[in-house]
Amino acid sequence: MTSILENLQNATCVWFEIDNKRNVLVSMFAGTLFFVGWWFIIDANAKYPGEMSKAYHVCGVFGTISLFMINSVTNAQMRGDTFSGGYLGARGARGWLFVGFVMGFAAVIAACWILFADFVAAGAQHNWPGVGLFLQNMFIFLGSLIYKFGRTEEL
Repeated sequence: MTSILENLQNATCVWFEIDNKRNVLVSMFAGTLFFVGWWFIIDANAKYPGEMSKAYHVCGVFGTISLFMINSVTNAQMRGDTFSGGYLGARGARGWLFVGFVMGFAAVIAACWILFADFVAAGAQHNWPGVGLFLQNMFIFLGSLIYKFGRTEEL
């Protein structure tokens, strides 16, 4: 006796097939992390507008610039395969990547410093603005790393 379920065919998703879509999945996940990071700071600033200094947003801006710097250098440029001209060549690409990583780490460390110095140790009434700032920079940096190292390059 056959089952009714054997006669049913699975509906295939026409717009999204996961055959060879690693780059698409990684970029969507990294973009989601970037969005959630900015959403945390928007939420913290909207909920407690008087407790956040405008200078705190510099950490998120530097984290975002770091994301662009890290992901603008390809692996081929790091190896020196595509850079044949210019003044610095592959060394310039490596330096650019290094500065991007330093900016990303600095944004996360500065957000952690602000969290503990201005919210936890100071005995602030609400800690969510500091936590939101830290989570923003952590998620932006994680999104940057996932986008850089999760994708594959065609040769």
